[in-house]
Amino acid sequence: MILIMLGGLAAAVAASALSGPYGLWAWAVAGGLFAAGAMGVLWQGLHLGRLRGRLRAAMALVEQDPAPCLCTDAAGEILFLNAAALERFGQARGQLLARALGPALPNAAAVILRQQRQLDRRAFAQETIPAPRGAVRLTGHRLGAGIFWRLDDLEADGLPSGEGIGLPMMVVSASDTILSMNGALRDILGRRATALSEVIEGEGALIPGRRCRMIAAQGAVDILPVVLPARDGRREIYLVPEAHAPDMAPVAARAFESLPVALLHIGADGRLLASNLPARHLLGIGAEAGGTLSALVEGLGRPVNDWVMDTLAARIPDRSEVVRVRHRDQDVFVQITLARITDASGPSLLAVLHDATELKKLEQQFVQSQKMQAIGELAGGVAHDFNNLLTAIGGHCDLLMLRHDRGDPDYADLEQINQNANRAAALVGQLLAFSRKQTLEPEIFDLRDSMGELTHLLNRLVGERITLRLVHDPALVPIRADRRQLDQVIMNLVVNARDAMPEGGEIRVETRVLHLSEPLYRDRAEVPTGRYVTICVEDQGHGIPPDKLQRIFEPFFTTKRVGEGTGLGLSMAYGIVKQTGGYIFVDSEVGVGSRFTIYCPAHAFAPGGRGAGIVDPASCPAQEVAPDATTQLRAGTPVILLVEDEAPVRAFAARALRLRGYVVIEAESGEDALQRLDDPALEVDLFLTDVVMPGLDGPSWVRRALEGRAGVRVVFMSGYAEDQIEDGSIGVPNSVFLAKPFSLTELTETVAREIG
Repeated sequence: MILIMLGGLAAAVAASALSGPYGLWAWAVAGGLFAAGAMGVLWQGLHLGRLRGRLRAAMALVEQDPAPCLCTDAAGEILFLNAAALERFGQARGQLLARALGPALPNAAAVILRQQRQLDRRAFAQETIPAPRGAVRLTGHRLGAGIFWRLDDLEADGLPSGEGIGLPMMVVSASDTILSMNGALRDILGRRATALSEVIEGEGALIPGRRCRMIAAQGAVDILPVVLPARDGRREIYLVPEAHAPDMAPVAARAFESLPVALLHIGADGRLLASNLPARHLLGIGAEAGGTLSALVEGLGRPVNDWVMDTLAARIPDRSEVVRVRHRDQDVFVQITLARITDASGPSLLAVLHDATELKKLEQQFVQSQKMQAIGELAGGVAHDFNNLLTAIGGHCDLLMLRHDRGDPDYADLEQINQNANRAAALVGQLLAFSRKQTLEPEIFDLRDSMGELTHLLNRLVGERITLRLVHDPALVPIRADRRQLDQVIMNLVVNARDAMPEGGEIRVETRVLHLSEPLYRDRAEVPTGRYVTICVEDQGHGIPPDKLQRIFEPFFTTKRVGEGTGLGLSMAYGIVKQTGGYIFVDSEVGVGSRFTIYCPAHAFAPGGRGAGIVDPASCPAQEVAPDATTQLRAGTPVILLVEDEAPVRAFAARALRLRGYVVIEAESGEDALQRLDDPALEVDLFLTDVVMPGLDGPSWVRRALEGRAGVRVVFMSGYAEDQIEDGSIGVPNSVFLAKPFSLTELTETVAREIG
């Protein structure tokens, strides 16, 4: 389109050159436009040529592949086919892929559209589709601006289509539509059935493990169905003909070895009668194994034999249970479904086994994540309450220190109380870091400056036997983070790297700018597209074993010996990085070393702005209220409405502010504060309020109060992180945040700054 516009514009300029006064100049412009158009055509031709060259090279590699392979452009037009594709689809070059695959795939257009959408997000897509000839797997690979497609007939490989076994089977949808059936079933039926009612006699007669009748070509046949659930509500149904074995033969003898699923036959006394090959392989037993099921599995939570006997007696409904296999070196979990069978010899059980090891691992990961979340919530709650206590302890200590000179004998004791209160506050900060609820003080800074200041401390930490090497990207850009907390993360990683190299070595700390044009997927995390500053800490130590690598960020888990580590360092580092909005990953190889990589979002602006920990009123989405006579500082004493549900904190704050000459009105709840503000004669200059309180929280009562007292400034206090209550403060103009625990000086300076 652009090339056509250039050509038209060049023609118009050339026409004006023939009649206008600027002929020479017009001819020059027209020539330039024609040249630009020609260059565009040439570039487009080269681009298409390179694309076709790549596709030809790809097809040359798969020309003799027995599976049909095709290459299309981004729009789905077929450009090349290999020999297998030509034989199956004919000369389909130039056609749309959906049209060419129509005879092979039901609803081919929808399948290809799903694949193309997946390929927009990643370089690979795959889907298995039931087809008239059996299951088909369609695979797509992103290849430059085109797509490489491969079509595999699963039945040709003897995969889940059932063609490789002699037992009749079919795949049935949730609506009882037959999606596929193997050759053994087609031979018995003498036809291709499309619905379950065409195969099984009677409405709703198919019950797993219970005898029913199959409508065969030579007449009805008694069968025992074995039903295996598959994805999307589908079922794989295996039909064991009763006529294939003597009446008194055990069920396991009826073609069990042909079934591609683990099966056990359990007698009326609860003892194992027989097992097929997949079951023996899964349980780690031999063909002669017998005894009870409890000798093979454990971990049900109740005696396994009781479960078996209750199912035999029909005292409990049939349901699946997950148990652990006894006779395996590694942890293997199986899901067992018991189905009660009744024949001439009496009741027995058919047990269907599925390998549930991966499912159990996922369940354990989910339980672990819930446990970690619960610990985090507990740590955050404890830290919040503890911050209130520390605020009261430290505040009253500050008040006592005001009344004692440094030469007073009691001053040293008060100073010790104050210092230990500050140490306790630091411990609370570690709890909040782990639970990702600490109060961060973000600022915009350059890592080169921060790392330069940190280098001297790091060199003392690593000692003389280890070399610390810092490498910075010359094009490094600023980040926005809490510099003090990020320094703690880097120090923790460097100390761990030092401990991993008792014989000495080199620790490399590297920073660089990384632009992700596509999301990064790893370790069950997704790093969005964008520009990042990465910090890599790499050592040459003993490395971390693979079985421990997935747990190193868990609290209290450590690879060090007892007494050498608490297991909290990496968990706090993980919490700090995640709360900053970044990501942290680890790569390690035993005997080679470990590499920790932190992704910090790059900041687009130069360092500057207001101080850390204070909410900038200009950042609030609500418009500022223009100051008028009621919002200006009056000639009288400033009045502060203090709202705090913790009596010790309220008492300290009130005394501290009164000592500075302010009039303080105390309220123990948001409702109490609104009741006091009902007095129109009461004029207030500042609301000083806790955020989390019973009943109305801080932002809620402040919004109501500002409806009649617009312009009053607000200081929010909380032991939680500012970002935890940020949503609640949206719409509250002229507000700042004061983190607990705070000292007398921090409180009075914040109030003085807001009142003016």
